[in-house]
Amino acid sequence: QVQLVESGGRLVQPGGSLRLSCAASGEIDSIATMGWYRQTPGTVRDMVAFITSGGVANYADSVKDRFTVSRDNAKNTVYLQMNNLKPEDTAVYYCNADIRSLITRPTLRNYWGQGTQVTVSA
Repeated sequence: QVQLVESGGRLVQPGGSLRLSCAASGEIDSIATMGWYRQTPGTVRDMVAFITSGGVANYADSVKDRFTVSRDNAKNTVYLQMNNLKPEDTAVYYCNADIRSLITRPTLRNYWGQGTQVTVSA
């Protein structure tokens, strides 16, 4: 079973920084796009940032210039460096990835992590 496991979410004060990690594991052949989404109660799940297998990053306007997404392909891991955090960044952050497993290849399948809580509050 391919899995995505996030880590790093915690309480942080406004203006602070936080680094989230998401490691993919399982019978992985290759990983295409990896990214981060976030969701608060009563809202839709919004894209925060994603990065292609070639390292091209994309960001939501609300986090551009504050967040940086990166990946370590050798470790099947994607990171989200969050700087200058604001209370409105409070959400459950979910890792997402398009993955070719050894079982289903060459077909891409989309996977979600379990989510990690980020709370920005004084």
